[in-house]
This record gives sequence, structure tokens and C-alpha cells, in this order.
Amino acid sequence: MLVWMLVVHIIALLFWAAALLYLPPLIAAGRRAELMDSPRHQASLARFVCTHIATPAALAAIVSGTAVFLLGRIVEPWLIVKLSLVAALVVSHTLTALLILRTEDVGGEAVRPWCWLLGGLLCILMTAIVWTVLAKPEIEALPWTL
Repeated sequence: MLVWMLVVHIIALLFWAAALLYLPPLIAAGRRAELMDSPRHQASLARFVCTHIATPAALAAIVSGTAVFLLGRIVEPWLIVKLSLVAALVVSHTLTALLILRTEDVGGEAVRPWCWLLGGLLCILMTAIVWTVLAKPEIEALPWTL
């Protein structure tokens, strides 16, 4: 059962990461869509990717990841670091959705710098999560913890 949960977790993570990395350029391309007289089409595509691919994949990744560490009884300091980074990724996911809503209001040109910033943040967070999981760094307990 643990192996199957891990497989589901990895597949969901791949879909979530791919959708999140695809969204900032898609949102920034809203200006080009305005020039083609179809800004709603571009915004609706970004909204579709966010609501029908990224969000369900995020939920599946979080649920299956929780099942993996509960079934495997994994309680190690690196897991706290990973979960903190995942929480930051969830916040970034929410910021991406807010950026889509902002694009629908003001267009792609006004949000383009935010797309660059968000894309860079997503890359850094995803790299840090993968490194933490693969390296499993030794983290000493803080002096005030037991």
C-alpha cells in the first residue's frame, strides 16, 4: 500500500509542478492575446489549467503525501523542512490563482513582472523540495526542543 501511495504522490507532484510552471508564462501571454482580440480566451485557459489541473493535482499530492508519511511512520526533522517548503508552494499556488484573476481585470501587460517573480519563486521552491527529499539533510534538534 505504501508503494502505491508513493507512486500516486509522485505522479500528482509531477502534474502539479508542471501546471504551476506553465501558468506564469501563460498568464504573461495575456497581452499577446489582447492584441489578437481574444483576452478572455487566454484568461479562461489559464483559469482552466489552474482549476482543473493544478488544484486537483495539488490536493492529490498533499493527501497522498500525508498518507505516505503516516503509513511509513516517517517522523524526521527533514520532513518538517519539506512540509514548510510545500506550505510555501501552496501559498505560491494561491498567488498564481490571484494573478489569474488580476489578469482578467487589467490584462497581461500589467502583471508580467509578477509572472517573472512568481516563476522564479516556483523554480526555487521546487528545487528546494526535491533537494530536501533526496538529500534528507541531518538537522540537529533545536536547543529548546526535546
